[in-house]
Amino acid sequence: MTQTIERRANTRARSGLAVAAALAAVAFGGSAGAQPRAGQAQPPQSPRASAPVDLTGYWVSVVSEDWRHRMATPRKGDYESVPLNGEGRRVAGTWDLDADNAAGNQCRAFGVGGIMRQPGRLHITWADDDTLKIDFDAGTQTRLMEFAASAAAPAEKSWQGFSRADWQRPPQAGNGPGRAQLGNSTGPIAPGGGGRGQRGGPASTQALSEGGALHVVTTNFRGGYLRKNGVPYSEDAVITEYIDRLGPEPDGAIYLLVQTRVDDPKYLAQTFVTSTHFRLERDGSKWNPYPCRTDPPGQTK
Repeated sequence: MTQTIERRANTRARSGLAVAAALAAVAFGGSAGAQPRAGQAQPPQSPRASAPVDLTGYWVSVVSEDWRHRMATPRKGDYESVPLNGEGRRVAGTWDLDADNAAGNQCRAFGVGGIMRQPGRLHITWADDDTLKIDFDAGTQTRLMEFAASAAAPAEKSWQGFSRADWQRPPQAGNGPGRAQLGNSTGPIAPGGGGRGQRGGPASTQALSEGGALHVVTTNFRGGYLRKNGVPYSEDAVITEYIDRLGPEPDGAIYLLVQTRVDDPKYLAQTFVTSTHFRLERDGSKWNPYPCRTDPPGQTK
């Protein structure tokens, strides 16, 4: 009799556990045995959530190349290494700083074609899940990099233009390099060496074969200056950038590498390429925005 009572009690206990499990499954929105099927499509992540690298933070420019063209305003007519065509050379020869200031065009050297070469700092943040924002202390400029396909260029052109962005990821291991190498005529360029407008910089790291890079194409901007002394680019140009995070280096430094290609049929005989470096700072304590201002030739910052 005692064994019969124990068997009935065990049966009731097992039934109670089964009911509890069923109720828990319903409470969490499915049956007790429901699991996602292998290969089932998942909702796409936002560009912010799926970012292969973190570009956010405060970054200070590392002027290790083109020092005399970046730290001081070159003399008029100095367009060394810029592949200007005849019209570009003619326009560069007419530059007049006083006339620019009088006409309210002080920001011509701080537009999208020249802002990365200005010595100063960047502050990179996410404006929202689909928009990366870069603030520049030089000229107090702001660029928005739009990932959403629905984003449209505004009707009015601006100094920073309209930037469309996407993440580029390297191929799987063993399938070759994820970046075009030096000597190629198209695509992003490996950092750390000369050629096609590049002049040294931090050595390449394994970051170029891991993670990924930000690819940005900018149009719809006002014409401006590639350099502070009136070396022009037109509103017909297309500016392409590849932005990588490199490091940490042996000393712990982390760098941002911005490779820029300017294609301008109006003023350039061929693509103008630069490679610009920034180092990550601990915080924004040195952030100090200032208005667009170009010193007369010969004055060093």
